[in-house]
Amino acid sequence: MEKVAFIINPFSAKKNYQPFLNELKAKVENPLYYISESIMGTDEFIRQNYDNVEIFVAIGGDGTISTVAGNIINSEKILAIFPAGSGNGFSNETQFSKNLDELLAKIKIKKFRKIDTFTVNERLSINVSGTGFDGKVVKEFEKTSRGFKNYITVSLKTFFSYKPIKLKFSDEKYSQYNGKYLMVNIANTRQFGNNAYIAPMASKSDGLVDMVLVKKFPLTYSPLFAFRMFTKKLKEDDYITYLPVSEIEFKVNTKNWHLDGEFNRIESPIRIKVQQASLNILI
Repeated sequence: MEKVAFIINPFSAKKNYQPFLNELKAKVENPLYYISESIMGTDEFIRQNYDNVEIFVAIGGDGTISTVAGNIINSEKILAIFPAGSGNGFSNETQFSKNLDELLAKIKIKKFRKIDTFTVNERLSINVSGTGFDGKVVKEFEKTSRGFKNYITVSLKTFFSYKPIKLKFSDEKYSQYNGKYLMVNIANTRQFGNNAYIAPMASKSDGLVDMVLVKKFPLTYSPLFAFRMFTKKLKEDDYITYLPVSEIEFKVNTKNWHLDGEFNRIESPIRIKVQQASLNILI
C-alpha cells in the first residue's frame, strides 16, 4: 500500500489514536503514516510524499481533513477519511465510518468522485463555516475538553449573552437581507457535525453553497429549531433565510469565524467563492 499515506492528528479522539495505529499496523504491511504535531508538519509531510502517494487518509476531525484537503485541492490526488473528531460533520456527509476494514476495502477499489469546496477570503473550507453566535461558541468550546455535552453547555451560555451581528451585502440585489443576525453560516454540506443539519438542502457538488441567515429567535422557539436541525427539517421561516450562491461579498461587524469548526479571525469585507469540483473524495 505504498501509494497510500495515513495522516494522524494525535489530539483528536481524546488523544487516543494508538488503537487505530495498532489496528492499521496489524492489517497493512509497513503502512506509510505520519503523526502530526502541527499544520506545518502535515503540509511538509504531504509535500515530501506527494509524488509517490495517490490517496491521503486524514485521521481526525473536520479541521484535520481540511488541512489535508488544502494540500491536494485541484489535483489528481484522492482524499479519504477515518473520522476521529468531536463532530465529524464532513466524514458523516461523505459516508466514512470508524471501521478500518471498510476504509481499506474502499482504498482497494479506489473509486472517487469530485466535490466542491469554497474559500472565505482565500482560506479553504470544505464543510460548514460561519460567524456570529456559532463562531463565538467555537471560540469558547476550544477552551473546554470538547465533547457533545460541553458543546451544548457552551451554546446555552452563549445564547443568553450574545448580541446579534450586523451584516451588509456589497451587491444591491441582496440589500433586502441586510440586518442583524444571530449567526451567518456558509454550508457546502448539510451539517455542522453530530448530525446537526443546518442546511438540509445543501449539495457538495452543485457549484453552490447555502448561505444560512439566522435571526435571533425567542427562547420559546429554540426547542423547535433544535428539533428541526437534528431531524433534517430546518426550512425558511420568520427566523431563517437560505441564499444559494456561488460567489458573494459582504461585511460583518465581527472578526470571529469558524472554518470547519476551527476558530479563525477574519477581517471584513468577506468574500465567499465556490471552487467547483475541486476535490477528489474516495467513495
